Order: sequence, then C-alpha cells, then structure tokens
Amino acid sequence: MQTVFLDRDGVINENRVDHVKSWREFVFLPGALAALRWLNLAGFRVFVITNQAIVGRGIVPTSVVEEIHARMQVQVALHGGQIHDIRYCPHDDLEHCDCRKPRPGMLRDLAHRWNVDLSRAYLVGDAWSDIAAGHAMGIRSILVRTGRGAQQITRPELRQYPPDHIANDLLGAVAWMMHREEVALAHRGAAQPSHERAVGTPLFSLQ
Repeated sequence: MQTVFLDRDGVINENRVDHVKSWREFVFLPGALAALRWLNLAGFRVFVITNQAIVGRGIVPTSVVEEIHARMQVQVALHGGQIHDIRYCPHDDLEHCDCRKPRPGMLRDLAHRWNVDLSRAYLVGDAWSDIAAGHAMGIRSILVRTGRGAQQITRPELRQYPPDHIANDLLGAVAWMMHREEVALAHRGAAQPSHERAVGTPLFSLQ
C-alpha cells in the first residue's frame, strides 16, 4: 500500500510566524482538502508529522495541539479524505530529541507502527528539515512552494538534501505522486491525474 507522510504547517494549513495556537488560527491552504480527498480515493495511507515546539516552549499545552489535530481530522473526513495517524514533536531545538525534524524519529515510529514499506512511501514538506528527515529514511520527497517552501528552495541545506520533486502546493505534489504510481483512478469513477506543468501546476482540477 502506498503511503504519504505530510508536514502540517505550510503543507496542509497556512503557516504563521507566531505559530498556530488554536483551531481558530488553523486555516486550510487552498486545494489541500481536495488533495487529501484524492489521496484517499487512490488508496494512500496518509500520516502527518509535525514539529510543534510551541508545547516545549510553554506557548500552548499538549491538549491544544491534540484538539487542533482532532478537528483537522474531522474536517478532512467531511471532505472525503482521511488522515490515518499523526505524530508531533513537542520539543524545543535545545532538547536534542530524536523526533524533531530533520531527525527521523516520527517517521521511524509510524513506519514501525503501521508496517510501512518505505520503498513505496512519499514525504511532502515545505522546509529542508522535512526533506532531510525523508532522506534519513530513504523516502522519496517533495518540496512544496507553499508555507516556507518558496524561500527554502535557495537554502544550501537543500543542495545537501535535494527533494525528488518541487511542486507548487499539495495538489501539485499529489499529481506528481499519481503520475509516478500510475494510479488508475478512472476505475474508481474519477479521472486520473497525469502530470504537472513545468512550474508544478496540475493540468487538471482536483476540486
């Protein structure tokens, strides 16, 4: 079964300089819900892995992060998608944990828990740290230009950890994955996405 690991802020929802501190501040990025629906139609397992140092820094308690995630999963389900599991790292940089990206602890934990075939897995993120975590586990990675992605493209870390693909957004990332996997969505009553324009914009609408 194909699997995709998604960063949260900047991939699924809008990134905020002051962090997402409540459900009121959580805003889905355009096309994200449609992309998650298409992943579900294609039979992908979807996992979210997100650094949430706002817990370790005392900005919000764990209960707030978990409430946001529960509400996010409900909204995704209402729009035809599914998030199978979520891991978040509550630690600050200085705690040197194994789970905070670019370290791969969250990926390793989910892969073990769900018996993931990493050779068939993808990772989508908006930062070099996401891509580096994917490299550590041998997972094909996609950098999106949403969130911090457009600024991250020029960072020297991406030369060390180059993504397999750069897409405009999660919809573009899904289109690329579908093309690679040759997912025959037509057999499930939907047109199969084929490929992207050179700039990463899908040639079709997933809305």
